[in-house]
Amino acid sequence: MTSSSEAPFSSPGEINNWPMLKIVYRTSPEAIAALLPPGITNSETSNVTLSIYNLPVPDEPEYGILMTCDATYDGIPGEWALGYGIDQESAIFISQATNGQPKFPCETEYYRQGDRVRARCIHQGYTFVEFEGTEVGQDNYTDGLERNEWWVKVSREVGGGKGYDFPPHVVHVQGKYGPGYRLKLDGELTLRESPWDPIAELLPMEEQVSAHLWWPEFKSRDISLAGPLDPEAFWPHIDTISGSRWPGSNGGPKRKTPPPPSQWKKSA
Repeated sequence: MTSSSEAPFSSPGEINNWPMLKIVYRTSPEAIAALLPPGITNSETSNVTLSIYNLPVPDEPEYGILMTCDATYDGIPGEWALGYGIDQESAIFISQATNGQPKFPCETEYYRQGDRVRARCIHQGYTFVEFEGTEVGQDNYTDGLERNEWWVKVSREVGGGKGYDFPPHVVHVQGKYGPGYRLKLDGELTLRESPWDPIAELLPMEEQVSAHLWWPEFKSRDISLAGPLDPEAFWPHIDTISGSRWPGSNGGPKRKTPPPPSQWKKSA
């Protein structure tokens, strides 16, 4: 990747230079606080970031959506990863087992045609995120970027008791990027109700902050254990939907119960 003033170039059909579609919106601090386990706290800002992408992982296309909200651990502002919805089943389980990366199966449709950009994400037949917009020009910035992202690695006790074979630990994902190349988008994010991914219900949008296409310049990415969380306080957060961080039903905050497979439907 070159400097922020030069547009990326790729051969027709090449996936390595697909841009990330990044959409940021503001929600309430109270909504974020309700999803964070004890030990991870609100940041000064209360933004939700949706990153929709198509990247080679490791050497074939992976369509996905990363959902994060602003959160701080050990005094370091960053983003709490609610979930990585991806279409590569083989990457889900090894990512969870190795690093605690909260991946779950999801279908993503994402494309650009001329100045028009469209995307939507579907889980268990429910469309929970949609975006449609148009490019409105280059989004110049010269500084690099450092991201701190928080996952949790944990293993429940074999046999299903209330205990752990590996108690919850925060995983710190530190990424460093150059400015790369960005294009502003004029578009609208729509959050749709879904019992599987209740982002519209639990992180309602108060204001759409920004939307852009980003060709990042990847510099480094480090994944490490950062420290333990209180096992007892974390227990209500152990029961989640697949690998996502939405509250489950094991004594924690309640969410709508997903319908049985006979009632799954394709949402509009």
